[in-house]
Amino acid sequence: MVTIRADEISKIIRERIEQYNTEVKIVNTGIVLQVGNGIARIYGLDEVMAGELVEFEESTIGITLNLESKNVGVVLMGDGLMIQEGSSVKATGRIAQIPVSEGYLGRVVNALAKPIDGRGEISALESR
Repeated sequence: MVTIRADEISKIIRERIEQYNTEVKIVNTGIVLQVGNGIARIYGLDEVMAGELVEFEESTIGITLNLESKNVGVVLMGDGLMIQEGSSVKATGRIAQIPVSEGYLGRVVNALAKPIDGRGEISALESR
C-alpha cells in the first residue's frame, strides 16, 4: 500500500498554482446574418473599426466598411462560398494595409498583398 504524505500533496498543489496561467484573451466575435454578392452582414462585432480585417470561421478574410448600430457590412476578400448564415466571424484588430518594399517591385499581388503572379511568395527579407 502506498501512502501519500500531506506535505507531498501540498507541495504538488503549490507547484500547480504557481504554474497556473491567468492570461485572459478577449476576442471580438460576431455571427453572419446575411451573405451574398461578396458582401456579408455581421451581428455582434461591437468593437470593430472601419477598415478592420475580420476572419470568417472557414478562413476567408473580409474588410469592414458599413458600421451600423445593429450590424456591420463586410466586403469579402475571397469567394466566400463556404460562408453561411449563422457561421462565426472574429475581428483581428488589424486595419487593412499593404506592405511596401523592394520585394514587391514588379510583382502582381491581390488586395491582401498575396502574390498572384505565379513567381512564389515574397520573402520576409524582401518585404522589409
